[in-house]
Parts: sequence; C-alpha cells; structure tokens
Amino acid sequence: MDYGKHQAPAPYEAGEGCLTTLIRIPVRIVVLAIVLPVRMIWDALVAGARAADRILLRPLGRALSWLLATLVVIPAVWLYEAVFTPLGHALLWLAAAVFVRPWVALWRYVLVPAVRYGLVVPVVWLYEAVLTPLGHGLRRAYRELLAPAGRGIAAAVGWVLTALFVWPVVGLWRYVLVPLALAASWLAEHLIVRPLAWAYRELLTPLGHGITWLLELLARGIAAVGSGLRTAVVWLVVTLLVAPLAWLYRRVLAPVGREIAAAFGVAWRIAGYISRAVGRAIAWLAWHLIGAPVTWVYRTVCKPVGHFVRDAVWAPAKRAAVEAGRAGRAALRTARETVARARRDAWRALVGGPGVPEPREPGSPLARTLGSTTTVPSAAPEPEISSLGEKNAERG
Repeated sequence: MDYGKHQAPAPYEAGEGCLTTLIRIPVRIVVLAIVLPVRMIWDALVAGARAADRILLRPLGRALSWLLATLVVIPAVWLYEAVFTPLGHALLWLAAAVFVRPWVALWRYVLVPAVRYGLVVPVVWLYEAVLTPLGHGLRRAYRELLAPAGRGIAAAVGWVLTALFVWPVVGLWRYVLVPLALAASWLAEHLIVRPLAWAYRELLTPLGHGITWLLELLARGIAAVGSGLRTAVVWLVVTLLVAPLAWLYRRVLAPVGREIAAAFGVAWRIAGYISRAVGRAIAWLAWHLIGAPVTWVYRTVCKPVGHFVRDAVWAPAKRAAVEAGRAGRAALRTARETVARARRDAWRALVGGPGVPEPREPGSPLARTLGSTTTVPSAAPEPEISSLGEKNAERG
C-alpha cells in the first residue's frame, strides 16, 4: 500500500473542546448574517462597475478619442503641415536674408580683410623686423654686462649687512642671552619644580588614593541597595501585572481574536457563494425575461428589415447619388471648357492675332495646316490628302 497518498490528519490544536465548538457555530452564524449584506452589496457594485465600464465608459472613451482626433488632431496636423510649416520656412528664409546674411557678408568681406591687412600684417612686421632684434640685443646686454655687475654689487652689500647686523646679534645671543636663560632655568628647577613634585608625590597622591577608595566603597553600597530594590520592583510588576495580562491574552483574547477572524473569513467565503448564486439567478431571469425576447426580435424582425432596407433602399439611393455626382462633375467640367473657349474667342475678336491661352485653363486641341510645321489655334484642319492638280500647280 502506498501510504504517501493518504492525507495527513489535521494537527490537533490544544485548548479546543466541545465548549469552543459550541460557541464557534453561533458566532459564525451571527458573523454570516452581518457579512452577507456587505458581500452582496460589494458584488453588486463590482458587477455594476464592470457593466458600466463595458457598456458606457469604453464606447464613450472611443467616441471622445475619435471626436478629439477629428476636431483637434487632424485639423491641427493639417494646419501645421499646410500653413505653419511653409510660413515657418518663409520666415526663416526672410530672417536669414535680413539679419544673418548681411552680417556674414560684413564679417567676411569687410571686417576680416580690414583687421587682417590693417592690423595683423603691420603688427607681425613690427614684431619680426623691429621688436625681435631689439629684444635679442637687450638680452645679450643683460647677460654680458648687467648680470655680472649685479652679482658683484649683491655680494658687497651682503657682506656689509652681515658685518653690521648679523654678527652683533649672533654675539649677543651666544654670549649674553643663552647664559642668562640657563641660569634662570636652573633656579626655577631647584626652587619651584622640585618642591612641587615632592609635594605631589608625597602628599597629594596618597590623599587622592584614600578619597578614591572611600568613594568606591560608597558606590558599591549604593549599587547593591539599588539592585535589590530593582529586583523587588521587577518581581512585583511581573507577578501582579505582566503574568495576569499574559494569561488573559493567551487564554482569552488570542482565542477570541482567532475565532472572530476565522468566522469573518468563512462568512466572507459563504457570502460570496450565496451572492454568486443570487447573481446567477438574477442573470438567468434577466436573460429569459429581456435578453432572449430582444434577441429573438433582433434576429427575426430587425435583421431582415435592415437587410431589406439596405438592399432595396440604401444601395439604389447610393448608386443614384454617385451617378448624379458624376453627371454634375461632368457638366461642370463641360461648362468650364465652354466658358474658357468663349473667353479665348472674345479675346481674339477684340485684340486679333493668335490668341495666347491663359494659364491654368485647359486649351482646345490645336490644328495643323498643310505646308507648315506650326500650329494655329482655332484653325480648321485641312484634309491631309490634296488633289494632284493642286500639288502640280504648287510645284510649277
């Protein structure tokens, strides 16, 4: 036998008896009565929110997005591409032509040549032809004349200053101040330092050790008394306050809290099952009372009527509208050609000569006369084959 397939027994919880079980069932019934309306209201709100999102909010969002794209985005894009972009290019070209190109030309063809040939070239020539030889000469004079003379003068002045100021100060320090300082230090050591050291070593040190020993004994006694008092206070607090509170929490509050939490969890799940059953019943009633009749009416009445209207009314009307639009556009095109031809004929009648067709107007096909390679507007085309007598007469 495979003992691994058997489910392990539920762990035994200490402290549970028949009294706990008898109390648990009424508590869970009361909690279920409290939680069930809340769970049903919650499920109704969730279902209503999902239905509103599916039926109202999503179509409304799509409609608003389409309206925004149609009324704002597409006109804005067209305005940017058709108006602002060419206007910006024109303004940029105008700004460059008015503000940038004159300054560039001024810098390139006026300031740069003027500074180069009026300032840089003379300064370079002055530096190379005048200042460089002059600087080389001054450097040679400094190295060969001024530097040796300065070193000699500095040595003489240094010897004089040493003889006048350094040697007297060194003698005063070595033969007067140093002996006086040594004598003063010997007197201070024998008259002040040694007596003070003896008093510190022989008097103050034993006195300090005795005071420290007394203070240490006093501190140990106070610490022992404080430790005993602290131990007594801690024992009283633990015995009279902490132990009863711990027993109350462990034996009363914790089991009651666990039972209430478990009761709420079980009641919430049971209320969910009940609410789901009620919702399914309401959905079944709504479908059989509203959905099924509406679906039957749509399939048996509205859909055939819609197909009939689409095939018998809308399609012929659409075809008639398309044909009417084509006929209207053809009539407008013919009228424009007729008006353009009348304008050309009127212009030729008033001015004379070959008429020049105006731009952006469709012209009539030009005819070609026999015996020439040019085309004459409004000339009647002659037959391509002439009689034999006319050709002989022209050749003769």
